[in-house]
Amino acid sequence: MHFLDLKDLSSLQIDELFKLTDQLSLQGGAKPLGGKTFVLFFPESSIRTRISFEKGIQDLGGQCLLFPPEALDKREQLSDVIQYIENWADGVIVRHPDLSTIQQLSLHTSIPIINAMTAENHPCEILADLYTISKMKENFTELVYTFVGHAGNISRSWMDMAKVMDLQFNHICTSGHELGEESRNYRFYTELEAVLMDSDVVLTDSLPEALRTKDYISNYQITLAKMKLTPKHSLLNPCPPFFRNEEVSEDAIDSEYFVGHAFKKNLIFVQQAILLYCLFHT
Repeated sequence: MHFLDLKDLSSLQIDELFKLTDQLSLQGGAKPLGGKTFVLFFPESSIRTRISFEKGIQDLGGQCLLFPPEALDKREQLSDVIQYIENWADGVIVRHPDLSTIQQLSLHTSIPIINAMTAENHPCEILADLYTISKMKENFTELVYTFVGHAGNISRSWMDMAKVMDLQFNHICTSGHELGEESRNYRFYTELEAVLMDSDVVLTDSLPEALRTKDYISNYQITLAKMKLTPKHSLLNPCPPFFRNEEVSEDAIDSEYFVGHAFKKNLIFVQQAILLYCLFHT
């Protein structure tokens, strides 16, 4: 089984992944990846995703071989590359800007291909975020999730997750950043404050250069004052890397609304669950 896109999953599969994550977060010492080797394609700039994948594999007894993602951009056909790799590897984890590159690898191999991030989506990250929210909020499927920012891989993956898990997902940005047609699970707005009043989880992503303007930041930056418009016990979950006083203000990050840096701790267990699910699920 491959793990390429949240749209490929069912709500039942996500529930199964969450249950497996629960088990992995509680147990210690088991080495189900003993004797398994994983090839990782990661840029040097990756920090959180790479650490959690490498350590997660090693903690379960596996080993990693690391390459830069540019190694997949040479003239050799990807179908040939992956069929050689599968002689020696039990799975491949890829962080590459082009989703089609990862898809092409998956079409020509029986070993799991796992998408660790593309310019189109970031499925592991958003799956881990929702898992942690589910541990913080028992009624997590009933909450209102609001993403403030551009149409990018993070907002797109949250929209995909909302459709699979039947979540209410709002998207707020300037016109032209819509993710698609409005539906039961997706609503687009250009005005911020009124939507925040019903938002239980506020989500952001680092801004592209085109939106790092005084006008945009004035209208859409998530500040402590704006978080105070949200319902009681709401959460602020900015996707790292976040930049203080751009998409989120310093006082919002320093407030009780911010989920905190430990929010990402479960990323390692979620990614371990993905690996085991892809390897052994039938």
